[in-house]
Amino acid sequence: MDNDRIAGSAKEFAGRVEGAVGEMTGDAKTQASAKAREAAGTVQNLYGQAKDAARDATDSAAGYAKGAYEAGQDTFRDGTQALAKRVQANPIGALLVAGGIGFALALLMSRPARRPPPRWRYYS
Repeated sequence: MDNDRIAGSAKEFAGRVEGAVGEMTGDAKTQASAKAREAAGTVQNLYGQAKDAARDATDSAAGYAKGAYEAGQDTFRDGTQALAKRVQANPIGALLVAGGIGFALALLMSRPARRPPPRWRYYS
């Protein structure tokens, strides 16, 4: 619980007590002061509630992010272990697959650049 919520509730309560005293005595100035103190307490209490809500949202978001990160680590670890088992079971096939991927990447990277269209098309 935030300190602003505690202080706001105390101010609000003090304003209500002061308002009750003002009604008993019939003093309009005390009643107005009580309403102002009560309103200030309500505002401070709401501010504390907003701070608490933001803190809770931040904590839960951090918890979700940590869980997702740990789940990603587990998935990556499982994938690398499965890949290592496949390579150990069939090393020649893994070598051929890796060579094929490398060859395809080399073809994609060494492809000649596209030529611009002929200029005569623009002068019609």
